[in-house]
Amino acid sequence: MLRFLKPGLGAAVFGVRLLVAFAAPPLAYAHEAHSPAQPAATAEESAFLAENETAMTRMMSAMEAKPAGDIDRDFVAMMAPHHQGAIDMAVLELRYGKNEQLRRIAQEIIVSQMQEIAAMKLAIGEQVPPSLPAPTQTSEAPAAPHHMNMSAGMKK
Repeated sequence: MLRFLKPGLGAAVFGVRLLVAFAAPPLAYAHEAHSPAQPAATAEESAFLAENETAMTRMMSAMEAKPAGDIDRDFVAMMAPHHQGAIDMAVLELRYGKNEQLRRIAQEIIVSQMQEIAAMKLAIGEQVPPSLPAPTQTSEAPAAPHHMNMSAGMKK
């Protein structure tokens, strides 16, 4: 049938058929747009979501660095907060997450992103602050000291 139509009209008909083919599935499922009610968030999930939102807002705000006229410095000025945001989110996974595989990945993210921030700052000649322990402790637990007194743990 399309052979007898003008070349432009045949392409238009084909395009319309293609549009209908891709539009049909969403229209067919439109009645399912109202999914069943989600269970109410637990207090722990609410705390996680609130802290995550704070971390994301802080990251996005810090990434809006004013251009310095130096592409490398501008790159670091935007990437360092981006990496810090990843660290902050990974800390939240450690604080609230239960999946051991994801918790290990979060620990790796914290270490690698801290190293990358330091490497970027060194690359542009900025001083890197002294090493601190990775922020993997929850706010309820005191941070682990830099050194451990092994004899104290061995006393009876």
